[in-house]
Amino acid sequence: MTHAINPLLDFSNHPLFDAIKPEHIAPALDKLLPAADAALEKVTAADFPAEWKAIASVLDVATEKLSRAWGAVSHLHSVADTPELRAAYTEALPRVTEFYTRLGADERLYAKYKAIDVASLNAEQKHAHTLAMRNFVLSGAELVGAAKERFAAIQERQAEVSQKFSENVLDATDQWSAIVTAEELAGVPDDVLQTTRTAAEKDGVAGHKLNLKMPCYLPIMQFAHSSALREKLYRAYATRASDQSEAVQNGKAEQDNTPWVKEILALRQEEAQLLGYANYAEVSLAAKMAQSPAEVMAFLRDLAKRARPYAEKDVAEMRAFAAEHLSLQDPQPWDWPYIGEKLKEARYVFSEQEVKTYFTAPKVLAGLFKIVETLFEVSIRRDDAPVWHPAVEFYRIERAGQLVGQFYLDPGARAGKRGGAWMDDVRARWLRPDTDALQTPVAHLVCNFAEAVGGKPPLLTHDDVITLFHECGHGLHHMLTQVNERDVSGISGVEWDAVELPSQFMENFCWEWPVLRHMTAHVDTGEPLPRALFDKMLAAKNFQSGLQTLRQIEFSLVDMLLHSDGDKAQDFMQVLRDVRAEVAVLQSPAWGRTLHTFSHIFAGGYAAGYYSYKWAEVLSADAYAAFEETAGADGEPSLETGRRYREAILEAGGSRPAMASFKAFRGREPTLDALLRHQGMA
Repeated sequence: MTHAINPLLDFSNHPLFDAIKPEHIAPALDKLLPAADAALEKVTAADFPAEWKAIASVLDVATEKLSRAWGAVSHLHSVADTPELRAAYTEALPRVTEFYTRLGADERLYAKYKAIDVASLNAEQKHAHTLAMRNFVLSGAELVGAAKERFAAIQERQAEVSQKFSENVLDATDQWSAIVTAEELAGVPDDVLQTTRTAAEKDGVAGHKLNLKMPCYLPIMQFAHSSALREKLYRAYATRASDQSEAVQNGKAEQDNTPWVKEILALRQEEAQLLGYANYAEVSLAAKMAQSPAEVMAFLRDLAKRARPYAEKDVAEMRAFAAEHLSLQDPQPWDWPYIGEKLKEARYVFSEQEVKTYFTAPKVLAGLFKIVETLFEVSIRRDDAPVWHPAVEFYRIERAGQLVGQFYLDPGARAGKRGGAWMDDVRARWLRPDTDALQTPVAHLVCNFAEAVGGKPPLLTHDDVITLFHECGHGLHHMLTQVNERDVSGISGVEWDAVELPSQFMENFCWEWPVLRHMTAHVDTGEPLPRALFDKMLAAKNFQSGLQTLRQIEFSLVDMLLHSDGDKAQDFMQVLRDVRAEVAVLQSPAWGRTLHTFSHIFAGGYAAGYYSYKWAEVLSADAYAAFEETAGADGEPSLETGRRYREAILEAGGSRPAMASFKAFRGREPTLDALLRHQGMA
């Protein structure tokens, strides 16, 4: 009797997402880890040639299989979590972490790479080799004895603790709910009322069931007339996974992320010192465009200084409006989103809800594809591949009839799927050293939009549209690359603080009338977005941009300070309070615990790197200015500029320093001017 092959071991084409089960994980790793180990032993043997292609065709081929299989498991853990999958993933994580930690720090492999004749490499391989040598050092390859063992133990423990942090955030968000009456929800949009009523009916109770996921939480904060209801949700949201949360105070102490935050910061500090750095911020910046923590903090404080007058004006206007029109003399933190929304409606006479009715998901997607196809000279078509949920769609991108890349699109919010939006790679473009065949790249684009209601297509807020364009920008960076060397193709090898350039660049198109008019159709009438409404949106675009900039700077500064002073980090709440005193114009309640769910830096790879959103905004605003300077009379983007951008930035991937790609496109270094102008702070 023959056994069917384990779906995680089938690399013939796309991952068999519909067939992968938790019980496949351990047996797959039982095969892939020893194979990767054997490959490592083979290439580090004394008689194995120190040649780039020879090493790649043995070692990279084995580790790529491992990373593709583990990537599929990690992906399912993020988008289709079940208790069984989580248990299998958690059990497997230390094995995978241990291998990659050992691989990165293997001094025999490091010596083999050192012995490669760099003159024999092409330009892409040379850059990949330079990055590999740097990564060996950052991975502890120069450590010996006890220091090396401790370094490995730190990596493993960090993976474990970040995973716990992440699970606590997911559980704290998923477990909270409240049943309220229709009266309490006065002011809340119809689609939210419908969704929350349906959720209550499912549970067999009367009323409306609320949760802390964005499609429910945000509209209530913005539109619910009841300050008491807003306070209830705000308190639940702002204290998730902390000592202040209701769950922890009712005995679920294990859901408090305080100890994990402290341990993560302590482990990172210890890792930095083992590597010979003063702090973790220096380790983080070794692979980024920014040269030092001091340079980043100076950049952030300079931006804060420019944004502050605008933020103070924002708050003064809200206070005056709240007192005069909403009878709120002393607004509380949970009142600001509501006041902001009401002021925006009064000033620009439109609401986000009205806008939403024009952005039906199918129409938005068609509009997004049209701009990508036009600007980057490609075509996008539906394609077939196994998926993990019926709502997931699969597409192929072609140029001149040739396959360039493919992607999965998973748009909707649902239980067992972590919040937020992200792009992830399934596989990279690679001229395979084992077959000499060109492997095309595949990406995941994941969002968390509200579900369809009442048989109509799902509706997106304009913010959702921006999010979709943002993730698509990351996807294009990964998929349109023309680099053949896996480690520097697409987003691989791109400095972390430059990786947001293509994503933030795409967001600009969501504010262009020639683009927008093609991607709107009213959900009931099919009418496109009226120009008058668009003009109001545009006028409101920089509404409170001063406040939003300061909020980003607050998070970025806290992140940088927590990682550049090991002693301070243990009282991380004090660091947050100090930064708020310096930067914020709106104070948060003492019981607020935003850091306890700051997954970006504690579980998402942005440690001492959160500033990169702002840093990359400078790059993307300046890059987009090139399109503004060359647009046609009707505002249509220049195809010539699109081609230059594609070739200089998207196709080059990580094959050269980001600054070199930027200069190749713009002919100079970036400046702050375009960003300040785009955000109405010039």
